[in-house]
Amino acid sequence: MLAVQYPGRQDRRDEPCVETVEDLADLLVDIVEPWADLPLALFGHSMGASVAFEVAVRLRECGVIPACLVASGRRAPSAPRDERVHQRDDAGLLDEIRTLDGTQGPLLSDPEIVAMVLPAIRSDYRAAETYRFTPGTPRLDCPIHVLIGDSDPKVSRPEADRWAEHTTAACTVEEFPGGHFYLADHQAAVNARIAALITRAL
Repeated sequence: MLAVQYPGRQDRRDEPCVETVEDLADLLVDIVEPWADLPLALFGHSMGASVAFEVAVRLRECGVIPACLVASGRRAPSAPRDERVHQRDDAGLLDEIRTLDGTQGPLLSDPEIVAMVLPAIRSDYRAAETYRFTPGTPRLDCPIHVLIGDSDPKVSRPEADRWAEHTTAACTVEEFPGGHFYLADHQAAVNARIAALITRAL
């Protein structure tokens, strides 16, 4: 399993953040492509789903077709919204984070932690909110499996269903109870579902 650690986060905190989904995908495809002789499944949550999709698009251009793409907590690339959370001041950005994930409340009351993580969080929001799918991009040839929380304010069921527009293969959508971070509350069930989807794809 290859886990992605974006620049500007945790042990890469001293590196500058990458500002766009496309730039992240460009960096990742160079890392993933050497492994492409093995069956490959891509997973991403929230902005990571957009990144995983763009990696799959680039791999397709290299003649590599992933076994499947699992997109979590993210609307389809063809279903953009006009969101500008990244343009809010620090207090407004923190309010948005608390709305999505109340468990982070105590951590976000610590000024030192806020000062450390806020630049990377703002960068994530900027990349996610300014990302736009390029019309005319060929559909993927791998199955796309979409997992969402049934009360996630960031993706509705119709927006999730539109992932079917991006593949010539099957597309499934499955809902779990919860909001944007539903997968934290149902970790065992979500992990089991992802494992089953990958096993089936392989």
